[in-house]
Amino acid sequence: MKQYGESCVLENRLCTECGECDRCELNSEKTCDNCCKCIESTADFAGIEIEEIIINTEDIRTKHPVKTFRIKNEDN
Repeated sequence: MKQYGESCVLENRLCTECGECDRCELNSEKTCDNCCKCIESTADFAGIEIEEIIINTEDIRTKHPVKTFRIKNEDN
């Protein structure tokens, strides 16, 4: 799904995060799970347009710092 405010891939408007672009083409009740059953299989080849490649550039170490825990003994 696109981010709120980016251009919608289905309509001529800004994204409202409605989730419609994540719906299955064959069963609108289901979220797409990339099963590829909607791609026509009688063709000699199949093509999918790649709009964007997202590379994870976040440093996960900065989001969740290491926490130190101490185990209490009955003596303490």
